[in-house]
Amino acid sequence: MSALGHTANMLGRHRALSRNVAQLSNTRPTRRSFSTRIISRTAQRPQLLHPFHNQYRTMHVRALSFSSVPRAMLRAFRVPGYAMLTGGGAAAYASWRLDDFRGKMGGLLSDAADRASDMFGTLSGATGEAMNDAQVRWQKVQEHLNSVEAPDFLRNLFKSFEGNGKGQKGTEGGSEGASGSSGGGSSGAGPAAALSAAVLSSDEAKADLQEGLPSPKTATEELMLLTRKLIEIRNILKTVDHETDALTLPSIVVIGSQSSGKSSVLEAIVGHEFLPKGNNMVTRRPIELTLIHTSPSNAGRSSGPVEYAEFPGTGMGKVTDFKQVQKMLFDQNMAVTAEECVSDTPIELRIYSPHVPDLTLIDLPGYVQLSSMDQPEQLREKISNLCDKYIAEPNIILAVCAADVDLANSPALRASRKVDPLGLRTIGVITKMDLVEPAAGAGILNNNKYPLALGYIGVICKNKLGVFQNASGHDAISGNGALTARTFKEEEEYFARNKEHFAPPARGRNKGVEPMVGTSTLQRRLMSVLEESMGSSLHGIANAVQRECEEVCYQFKVQYNDRSITAESYVAETMDALKLKFKEFTERFGKPEVRHLLKWNLDEKVMDILAQMYWEDPRAEELFKLAEDRKLEAADLDRYWQYKIDASSSALTKSGIGRTSTQIVVDALRHQVEQLAESEPFNHHPEAKERILNFCTDILRERFSLTSDQVENCIKPFKYEVEMDKSEWEEGRTRSVSLLERELKMCQDAEEKIRKAIGKRRLKKAIDYVQQLEERKRKIALSKIQEVEGEATNTAIDEQQQLLAPEYSNALLGKAREAMFLNHRSNILKLRMNALKSKRCKGGPDNRAFCPEAFLNVVADKLTYTAVMFINIELLAEFFYQFPREIDSHLVYDMDKQELTRFARENPTIRAHLELQDKKEKLELVMDKLDSLVKIYQEKQAPRRDSTSKKWSIF
Repeated sequence: MSALGHTANMLGRHRALSRNVAQLSNTRPTRRSFSTRIISRTAQRPQLLHPFHNQYRTMHVRALSFSSVPRAMLRAFRVPGYAMLTGGGAAAYASWRLDDFRGKMGGLLSDAADRASDMFGTLSGATGEAMNDAQVRWQKVQEHLNSVEAPDFLRNLFKSFEGNGKGQKGTEGGSEGASGSSGGGSSGAGPAAALSAAVLSSDEAKADLQEGLPSPKTATEELMLLTRKLIEIRNILKTVDHETDALTLPSIVVIGSQSSGKSSVLEAIVGHEFLPKGNNMVTRRPIELTLIHTSPSNAGRSSGPVEYAEFPGTGMGKVTDFKQVQKMLFDQNMAVTAEECVSDTPIELRIYSPHVPDLTLIDLPGYVQLSSMDQPEQLREKISNLCDKYIAEPNIILAVCAADVDLANSPALRASRKVDPLGLRTIGVITKMDLVEPAAGAGILNNNKYPLALGYIGVICKNKLGVFQNASGHDAISGNGALTARTFKEEEEYFARNKEHFAPPARGRNKGVEPMVGTSTLQRRLMSVLEESMGSSLHGIANAVQRECEEVCYQFKVQYNDRSITAESYVAETMDALKLKFKEFTERFGKPEVRHLLKWNLDEKVMDILAQMYWEDPRAEELFKLAEDRKLEAADLDRYWQYKIDASSSALTKSGIGRTSTQIVVDALRHQVEQLAESEPFNHHPEAKERILNFCTDILRERFSLTSDQVENCIKPFKYEVEMDKSEWEEGRTRSVSLLERELKMCQDAEEKIRKAIGKRRLKKAIDYVQQLEERKRKIALSKIQEVEGEATNTAIDEQQQLLAPEYSNALLGKAREAMFLNHRSNILKLRMNALKSKRCKGGPDNRAFCPEAFLNVVADKLTYTAVMFINIELLAEFFYQFPREIDSHLVYDMDKQELTRFARENPTIRAHLELQDKKEKLELVMDKLDSLVKIYQEKQAPRRDSTSKKWSIF
């Protein structure tokens, strides 16, 4: 009615304005007649020629000019008058249209009132049935909640609906009697039943979904979904290496003194006792706790546990026993030494449960109030610096204070005010509310003494009765959070008993801020604040991620030409390169190479046997003289030399030639594999190199015994009789000459080296002196025959020391003896070379007693061919076949994903490539998530902006 009265007053004012404009328009003809009369009178006056008359005329003209003032004023006000006239007409038209609209609206309102009065009877009859149906549904929901594992905060939400319905009185919109016999309880059951039907999917809701009707999400579910996506983005950004804080999303940092109840608050939120406890300070490292809400129905269908914890930093799997989680946290904290006090390295812990909301919390060591023997001043400063590092922007501060301690003495609030003076990102949590008077506790929560923008929340998290135990003596912490339910129940009972202090202020009276109490309220408040804080950082994070992503993409383009690799592809390429190098080795290392290797070693064996049997024999020159006697036949040769040739052949064939030759080839193969394993890029992979050598050794060890036995069996005939023709003998004689020439050159080179090091003249004198000593020694030994052999030896030694000149040292005499040996060996070799070139040695195998070098060389050649044949079949072929397959088995298929990644990152070049590629992929993933999240956040904020704009709209 007041609006209609105001409209009528405006219409009256418009009508008065219209009348004034009409009167002004009616006076215009009068003004025109007045000016006409003045002009006519002036025209009728006589024209005088007297100067006085002219003066008079001039003055008359001035009078006429003054009389034109009203006319000029009228001309000046002409345009505004026209405008006022037009406005008046428009106002009159608007007034007419408004009268018409008012009449129509009056008719519509009257019609609507009639219809409402007709429908009132029908609605009043259906109300009773709807209320009864709501009560039945509410009972079903309560039964469903008791039988199904529902989240704690959802249970508390239903309890709050039930409590509000019971406590609400029908003061508005009707009297108490209008509520029915159920009182206020039925009024709260309606919304609770509707919400339960939407959240828990009752039978009716399932039927609606089957019919294609959408099931609307609650505000809590939408908030949890948005917060979960933000937490996922935060966890991804944590793994991205960045130097700026612009890529950091906020977390909730829990700070407080050691006795403020931080652990109890966190355990109440999680629903389990999992934090380490002890008489001394046990929290020495930050605990980055990520709570992830899981669906009970999905968890029940899967094979995994419903509630479990993970430690991403340790690589362990799912831990379902929270006592084990507590022990692991205790061990990791106690790993920090007492001298170090606290460590900046965080402990990452993730808890998956249907009873927790999606949150990211960081638990820090408690502030030390007073220094003591076990908590020195150094510890106090380190904890303060650690907390200052984490409570910096953009993190949210959860300042935990005890209710029985003055807030002015709270170290958590003092620390938060340093970095957040206005309290814009600080939430106060007041614990132990039951230790103070309810009025005093409510006064703290009013946020008047030390105001915070996010307010204070009062909780009673600790169960005073302790953890109840079952019959077996174990803690009765069931899967649905029995400890949390018991704590919540005692907490609700306390605040319900003191509802006159903690109830919301009455309507219409300003009694301060509504107190926030209860752990469930704290959970919802943390979710809301974290979501708002992360949401406010979305655009800044999106811009920073976009800039970082563009820079990384450009760097990836310049350095690697946008070539993407994986750990699997790198391992496959590396193993293919190894197998290719091994294939090239097999092509180079065949039967000719093995034959050459064995022949060279057998030639060395032959040279050793000749030196032992012939060259060091005092009668070696005698054999040379016998070889020059052309009348002497081999059968007439002294039996001594026949024995020598048989002993030499037996030494060559009966010295385990099978094992020796096989061992030579095995050593050659293993040495080649070692070179392959030490080449690029395996020089960066010591573990892979060890694996390669291990299975290479296993293959060779497995084939060694069989191969050596086969070679030994095949060379047995050569141990008793060796048959050879003249061509083989000639080839053996030629090779023997070459070997003796090589040996002679080695002896001459060694002798020349000694001569250059000592000097030719000095060496000759030293050699002469040694020869004198040897000659004197022989004479003394022959002339003095003693009964006791020891005395004779001592006497000979004494005589030798007496002959030792002071200018010759033992080292010089040693070099002289070595030069004498080399000279003697050279002379023998020259004699043997001449013997091999003589006609007798060219005669054939029958003269082998005169030419043992040629005979042994032919035997070594036959042994080589025989050994190579079986070594190639039994060892080489099998090794060349099995080694590439063992590479795939032990280095590709035998490694899991983590081992493959670790293998690839051992190479610095590949590690840099993978890190830049991984950073690029993560930033691109974050950008995709941020784009979708910004759209969701804008859609979520759009209804709020619309409702705000409608409040200020005229219509």
